[in-house]
Amino acid sequence: MKPALLEVMRMNRICRMVLATCLGSFILVIFYFQIMRRNPFGVDICCRKGSRSPLQELYNPTQLELSNTNILHQMRRDQVTDTCRANSALSRKRRVLTPNDLKHLVVDEDHELIYCYVPKVACTNWKRLMMVLTGRGKYSDPMEIPANEAHVSANLKTLNQYSIPEINHRLKSYMKFLFVREPFERLVSAYRNKFTQKYNTSFHKRYGTKIIRRQRKNATQEALRRGDDVRFEEFVAYLIDPHTQREEPFNEHWQTVHSLCHPCHIHYDLVGKYETLEEDSNYVLRLAGVGSYLKFPTYAKSTRTTDEMTTEFFQNISSEHQTQLYEVYKLDFLMFNYSVPSYLKLE
Repeated sequence: MKPALLEVMRMNRICRMVLATCLGSFILVIFYFQIMRRNPFGVDICCRKGSRSPLQELYNPTQLELSNTNILHQMRRDQVTDTCRANSALSRKRRVLTPNDLKHLVVDEDHELIYCYVPKVACTNWKRLMMVLTGRGKYSDPMEIPANEAHVSANLKTLNQYSIPEINHRLKSYMKFLFVREPFERLVSAYRNKFTQKYNTSFHKRYGTKIIRRQRKNATQEALRRGDDVRFEEFVAYLIDPHTQREEPFNEHWQTVHSLCHPCHIHYDLVGKYETLEEDSNYVLRLAGVGSYLKFPTYAKSTRTTDEMTTEFFQNISSEHQTQLYEVYKLDFLMFNYSVPSYLKLE
């Protein structure tokens, strides 16, 4: 009788253990599917705790592939440093940056990234990526984010929104990167987008009317009122006009990269290029530990400004104006290792 009782008690314990195991597994399954609903990639986008930071992976890579790529980016960093040193009078007009100088630096706390966005250098898609990275599961596919939503300032946090100690900590600890483009190709891209598209009425009113008033002799009243037919030659004349540069800073779409991102004051760990955009972007994502499930969006854009287009736009620019314009963007050419375009006729 006694052995039978012990056997019953043992079976009860086994049943309770099996029931507890099944219940625990059921709870885990529910929890898993809740996570998957928020993050279909099945990967925790929000947290890097316990893993290597992008800075560690960049400067002390664990993968041979990343190690080989880092040699190229070290050369780009050295180019920036050497240019800043050789042109210190131009590059360091101001000794100290203010918080307002940091409004182009987008911060990703979760992956310890700082991205300085440069208009006309794929910044819409990179802002989309930053929204995915900082969204904590809110977004999964960057191309599902409308372009206009990517440019809403409230959707991303910038470095100027932090206190001075917080700014210094992030500049020291986070991986800082930017993307650059051949300066005159970027300039032509900005002109085509802002002055030849009929929908950009805000630019026509604010800048087009001003450019025509200053640069066009015998302008019609309609042109002065609408400002929607600015010629490229007039745009260039406006940019090199000393009065323009004294009046107010350039608009961000044609401001120099060194004035937007301050690479002589801020040490950028990685300089990506428009010419190798997809490769460099995915390298950043791999360093951030998200490269296995998040890629830079690829698409064929038939309206993209090319080197051939840029050559055509400069054909009607006098050699005097070409020379003056090159001086405005000279530091960007030197800093990011772009050669003087063959189509230029410099004096």
